[in-house]
Formats: sequence, structure tokens, C-alpha cells
Amino acid sequence: MAEGSLTIKRTITVRAVVTPRWKEDAERELSNAIANVDAQLSQLEQEGQQLVDEIRRQSANPLDPRVQEQVASVQQQVAAKRAELEEQKRQMLEQQRQVRELEMEQIVEQGQIESVCDVQVGDNLVEKLQADVLVRDGVIEAIEAG
Repeated sequence: MAEGSLTIKRTITVRAVVTPRWKEDAERELSNAIANVDAQLSQLEQEGQQLVDEIRRQSANPLDPRVQEQVASVQQQVAAKRAELEEQKRQMLEQQRQVRELEMEQIVEQGQIESVCDVQVGDNLVEKLQADVLVRDGVIEAIEAG
């Protein structure tokens, strides 16, 4: 590497052109993610109930305050995880609504990737760090790199 130069990592923003295919893919991904959260919620409820039943079954006296404490603790943990999953689902439903409202040919931010670039004395670091890739249905249409 030359004196006064350096290879650095930078984040590249991936932007996508909204097309019928893009909308269909985005909605399908969100629907699958929502179904996954629903399955997690169902499994959480089932496992929580099984754990409560097991605690009560193993206890000589299910009305013992220590048993009730254990049951309440499990129920609290289940409720906290349920609230977390329900919030994730709410956010996904909101994203799904937003995807449906997007207009064709609109450009949206799809995510980020990392790359490396060389910089040297005299380069404008801000420009070097700014990089975008524009894709249409997965095919790169433009690369804007500093």
C-alpha cells in the first residue's frame, strides 16, 4: 500500500425502484414474517402453559405460596415475551400497509451493505464514504460512489 493511502470499510445504501415484482416480494416477506411471529406466539403460549402445569404437577401442594410465586414468574415472563412479539407484529403490519401505499417507480431504501474503498491524502472523505446502489428487481441500474 502506498504511503499516505488506506483501505477503509464503508456502508453502501441499497435503494430499490418500486415495481410490481418488488411490491409482491416485499409483501410476501412481510406476510411470512408475520406468520412466523404468530407461530412464535402460539408456541410461547403452549410452552408457558406446559411449564405452569409442570410446576403445579410436581408440587405436593399447588396452593403453596412458593408454587404460586413460580407460576406468577412464568406468567410474567410469558406476558413480557408476548408483548415483545405483538409489538414486532404491529410494526410488520405497519410496514405492510406502507408497502401497499408505495407508488410504482418510487425509490425506497432497501437496506445497507458494506464494501471497502481506498482513500489517499487529498481525497474528500465525506464523498468517499457516500455510496449508493440503485436496483430494479434485483438488477443494478446505477452505482453512485464517491
